[in-house]
Amino acid sequence: MKKSHILLLPVLTCFLITSGAFAQAPKYSNEFLSIGVGGRPMGMSGAVAATVNDATAAIWNPAGLTGISGNLQIAAMHAELFAGISKFDYATVATKIDSARTIGFSIVRFGTDDIPNTLDLIDASGVIDYSKIKSFSIADYAFLISYAKVSRFAGLHFGGSAKIIHRKAGDFGKAWGFGFDLGAQYATNNWTFGVMAKDVTTTYNAWSYNTDLFEETFSKTGNEIPKNSTEVTLPKLILGAGFRHHFSEKISTLIELNTDMTFDGKRNVMISSDPVSVDPHIGIEISYADFIFLRGGIQNIQQVKNMDGTKSTVIQPNMGLGIRLGKLTIDYALTNIGSQETLYSNVFSLKLDINKHH
Repeated sequence: MKKSHILLLPVLTCFLITSGAFAQAPKYSNEFLSIGVGGRPMGMSGAVAATVNDATAAIWNPAGLTGISGNLQIAAMHAELFAGISKFDYATVATKIDSARTIGFSIVRFGTDDIPNTLDLIDASGVIDYSKIKSFSIADYAFLISYAKVSRFAGLHFGGSAKIIHRKAGDFGKAWGFGFDLGAQYATNNWTFGVMAKDVTTTYNAWSYNTDLFEETFSKTGNEIPKNSTEVTLPKLILGAGFRHHFSEKISTLIELNTDMTFDGKRNVMISSDPVSVDPHIGIEISYADFIFLRGGIQNIQQVKNMDGTKSTVIQPNMGLGIRLGKLTIDYALTNIGSQETLYSNVFSLKLDINKHH
């Protein structure tokens, strides 16, 4: 048995206390929904709010659901993050109601499984009993219902998503939350503009804890016992602009710039101020014959302090590849999930069009 396998108590303590404390420091609540989904958007560093036009738009900008290629589109993704410690899974089914309206249903799961529960490892007499070790999972879930519509105003379409959040730490604690996202896109000539308002009404997660499972152990070890609390996710505004240029009949390039605007005080981003901080990210996609796609992008532009006290600017590059085989599209991204280290993750996603129009 590795030492790390019997260190549940500090890990569990940090998770339970931190989740409760978000009500006082809400900057990074429900951050699993900020990771993003789909090999194409993640390869472009998430700079897709203006041009996303497939089932993944339910997360990036629901207005883009009007662009799905068939009557029905299915998108799915699986990624193993942080050297395989955590699993990130996503699936969406989007279908056209008619020529102007589209509806989508999505599920997102981000979790760490098979965590040893060692609270009962040592009994009252001090005897270690490994048979009492059980496992549990810490996981975040989001369930979304999305709706998009083509406006009567040429080039404009809009949409929204209602989302239910469920966060769970084994049998120790759980939270339920509810929120809304709204988005719009406008296309003119080779330009496309987008706006996405996440958690537009503010999202609240209500936490409750089963303290009977750990109160005695926490008291003996001097750890704070969490209390039922509310976690707050404040609104975020994303503005995007994309430009597509056709070099020839088969070769084209798409460049998109997004800016994420947060309203919860200073963050370590490119433009940091109080109360508004601005985090830009840019992506590019080169396509050939609408068959193969090369992608790249940069994000997380930050100032970091060096060992000698000086500061330097760091960026996070991402890259990706896509192949379209008839109604099936396979996308891949090599991305670094919010870390400045060299711990990159492989992201694979699939997209299938059903009853595709010709």
